[in-house]
Amino acid sequence: MPGHKKQPLLYMEEYRTKQDPQDYGLADEVFNMDVFKSKLQVVIVRNDEEHGLEFDLIGVYPAIANAFRRLMLSEVPSMAIEKVYIYNNTSIIQDEVLAHRMGLIPLRADPRLFAYRTEESTDQGTEQDTLEYELKVKCTRRKDASKDQSNFDDIYKNHKVYSGHLKWLPKGKQAQIYSESSVGCIHEDILIAQLRPGHELDLRLIAVKGIGKDHAKFSPVATAYYRLLPQIKLTREVRGKDAYLLQSCFSPGVIGIDENECAYVKDARYDSCSRNVFRYPHLADAVTMGRVRDHYIFTVESVGALKPEVIFLEAVRVLKKKCRSFIDEIEAE
Repeated sequence: MPGHKKQPLLYMEEYRTKQDPQDYGLADEVFNMDVFKSKLQVVIVRNDEEHGLEFDLIGVYPAIANAFRRLMLSEVPSMAIEKVYIYNNTSIIQDEVLAHRMGLIPLRADPRLFAYRTEESTDQGTEQDTLEYELKVKCTRRKDASKDQSNFDDIYKNHKVYSGHLKWLPKGKQAQIYSESSVGCIHEDILIAQLRPGHELDLRLIAVKGIGKDHAKFSPVATAYYRLLPQIKLTREVRGKDAYLLQSCFSPGVIGIDENECAYVKDARYDSCSRNVFRYPHLADAVTMGRVRDHYIFTVESVGALKPEVIFLEAVRVLKKKCRSFIDEIEAE
């Protein structure tokens, strides 16, 4: 990696972290835009549906890295159910609990295609800022069910209410612009309630655009976090049983063992920095552990409405807009 020898390190000892003696930390650094641009790197490591987006943000201050994390969590918008009109609920779930469950169902609608509601907006909303759904489910006993059957699926009809039961009700010209698959639930197998004969749900649902700062249901990410890049070095040769013991002290795949049963650092990237090696005094001096303090490994998993890379780019746009607004206020004074 470029400039590897000059990487600012935090060393991990048994009970504390220690700064590199050649590194005076952020307090001694004066911000310079040209230096910042030359150091900044964004490296995409992995991007798939199963593990989400993993990328490296290199050469930035902790405040900038944390700003991106917080923006993805709380200020990138998404669509979520805000109002629940309950016309009939004879299930055992209380109205307020049911409404809360409905609000947490993730929707596939792209928030960039909708506007925020204003103070002048009506409860019904418009086709530009509102999506409307209905949920009508009634549980009945199957006529062909025998008394000897014990499987509820064979005895009752609609005894489990899933998110797939939600039906989209287009407003205005929405049916010409969107399809039900583009604004429906991301997962159709989310269990909402369980019913028995005589139980019935009749709801009308209003979804609007919002941000996670107002309510967690609007957060577009399932998780967004970062960690510092681990750096592990062996200070002496470790062989035989000690090599396998050293390997067990780290996360799988971090320490490898060659054909001569000699330990080596295979890939320190995914180490959890657990410090288990300090449990064995005869191995504690065989390894030095540290973290690169300006190399952040980001992991972003989307709820599903927006792709992880789009969420990050939207966070960059939000930060840019905040900076521009701040500059305009300063210039106005």
